[in-house]
Amino acid sequence: MVRDKGYIFSIQKCLGTRQAMKQLGKANLNKNIGMEGDHHARVGSQRQLLLVELEVLQLFDLDVAEIKENITTCGIALSKIVRGQRLKIGKVVQLSITKPCEPCSRLDEIRMGLQKELMGQRGMLATVVVGGMISIGDPIDVLPVIEKGFVH
Repeated sequence: MVRDKGYIFSIQKCLGTRQAMKQLGKANLNKNIGMEGDHHARVGSQRQLLLVELEVLQLFDLDVAEIKENITTCGIALSKIVRGQRLKIGKVVQLSITKPCEPCSRLDEIRMGLQKELMGQRGMLATVVVGGMISIGDPIDVLPVIEKGFVH
């Protein structure tokens, strides 16, 4: 079953390589750049934001931000979302899913074997299509896929 509605459980930004994530109550997302003040915010990057499901973190006994996600979601089946599909957060912000985030070897620094365990479940990378402020608790809706004038 595809869960296409949920909410933001937590927000955090990366201050730099190998630094701890900073927990935020809200964040400004800039169009085609990413989260204001985040280490990965770059014009045109496919990795402007990393979204991870709270349910995945719980399944693998991980803390929020431990695997460096910017937005921890709750209620959305991120792995069922296709490349190019959009998420609407709150009333204004829209993200476009670029690709799944491949687990890297640094995950084994958290727990040996975690890289392999998270294969296909590390979350989704996204770009900011419509910027604005997001806050913990904001609703997230998966928007219908639009192809050649048809809505699926």
